[in-house]
Amino acid sequence: MTAAIIDGKAFAAKVRGEVAAHVARLKEEHGIQPGLAVVLVGEDPASQVYVSSKGKQTVEAGMASFEHKLEADTSEADLLALIDRLNKDPKVHGILVQLPLPGHLNSELVINSIDPAKDVDGFHISNVGLLGTGQKSMVPCTPLGCLMMLRDHHGKLAGMNAVVVGRSNIVGKPMAQLLLGDSCTVTIAHSRTKDLAAVCRGADILVAAVGRPEMITGEYVKPGATVIDVGINRIERDGKTKLVGDVEFASAAAVAGAITPVPGGVGPMTIACLLANTLTACCRANGLPEPSGLTA
Repeated sequence: MTAAIIDGKAFAAKVRGEVAAHVARLKEEHGIQPGLAVVLVGEDPASQVYVSSKGKQTVEAGMASFEHKLEADTSEADLLALIDRLNKDPKVHGILVQLPLPGHLNSELVINSIDPAKDVDGFHISNVGLLGTGQKSMVPCTPLGCLMMLRDHHGKLAGMNAVVVGRSNIVGKPMAQLLLGDSCTVTIAHSRTKDLAAVCRGADILVAAVGRPEMITGEYVKPGATVIDVGINRIERDGKTKLVGDVEFASAAAVAGAITPVPGGVGPMTIACLLANTLTACCRANGLPEPSGLTA
């Protein structure tokens, strides 16, 4: 058996196309343009690349892009004052503060100062609580992207056994909540789970979000299961830097029914879902119907 490859790059392009079409309709029918504000503090190289890519794709989707690049030594008071201005700005529907922040800034305080309705990362404590209780919320982009790919591949997910390896607030926990929302039977596993391989082998859907390069091998995979690899790890191999996931691709692909590659799997969906969330936030702010197929 060789697994079908779930092409996240192609699916993300499709999602971005749907977002752009909806944005065009909003402009034409209501004179509204969704706006995304991204705040970058400091000069972290990976964050700079990511922010640049977000800005480019925001504009390509027909949205307004507002970039705020602040010095690394920006005070907490100044950052909170900027967020307050963005909260009050009617042209801004989504606010994203790029993490990690410099050490002198309190990330939780900063994230929780964003208006929950504009929190397109879905990290605000209010959105976490709403998601956890099955209410309408802003949903973290990476888990939302995973859910959309799973729905696209399987149709209905109800009744499937899902194992999420990893319990982070950004991916593991919200991923489990979303799968529960689609009526899966969900197990959250982690580094201290007894006989992790056996637990994973019970999964029809296996989501790896543990942050350890190639930890999940074919031995962890039930024959025919769908494997979603959220990991992005840089490793040195044969004198070159290589990007690998949390799943050892070759051995897992030999057993799985379907699998996401790294790169080109979950990664491209994260920015696509950020745009989808900004569109959703704009529709909600203006009392308009939410875009179908682009929300949880």
